[in-house]
Amino acid sequence: MQTIEKLTVIKHPIVARDLTILRNQATNTADFRLAMGRIATILAYFALKDLPLRETNIQTPIQPAKGYEINTHIVIVPILRAGLSLVNPLINFIPDASVGHLGMYRDETTHEPVDYYSNLPESLDKAMVLLVDPMLATGGSADDAITFLKNKSATNIRFISLISAPEGLQRISKKHPDVSVITAAVDEKLNSDAFIVPGLGDAGDRYFGTT
Repeated sequence: MQTIEKLTVIKHPIVARDLTILRNQATNTADFRLAMGRIATILAYFALKDLPLRETNIQTPIQPAKGYEINTHIVIVPILRAGLSLVNPLINFIPDASVGHLGMYRDETTHEPVDYYSNLPESLDKAMVLLVDPMLATGGSADDAITFLKNKSATNIRFISLISAPEGLQRISKKHPDVSVITAAVDEKLNSDAFIVPGLGDAGDRYFGTT
């Protein structure tokens, strides 16, 4: 695969273990949800490692001390429906983040994204936007969502996914070279139905128990 400058692939023992749990078709819904949540927290850690800070002064039980506060607003935008599975772990990590929603689904015939709903906070131009979707397959939904967010004035967008396909990564790199991608794995390819191989199946169905 061609080198992608703004790609971060997380290598961590917990991620490797939990990806195995997610990929296993025998994993039940409860364990699938727990594993997804743990990986999402680790992805958030790496996605936000360079957050700007501002100094503040506090009073400890012993004496005054210098502290730090996050110096930017963070907006989490899940691509519905599957992206909702990553929201709670990210909120636990960033409890004061705002959450927008962007509804898209993949047309099973054309494999292209279809927009059907959006509800976003104001002032996206002043925020760090975390666009989240468990699977980056063809890149169509992510491409469409990033374009939509840019048209709504977002300028600092980071895309978080559990598993990515080379085809999707190449599309995002070509269409949106300014957007960082943070993922737990880059898989082999897409199959003829545009599912990631080996992948983990339909992340939304498995998370919400609708298989």
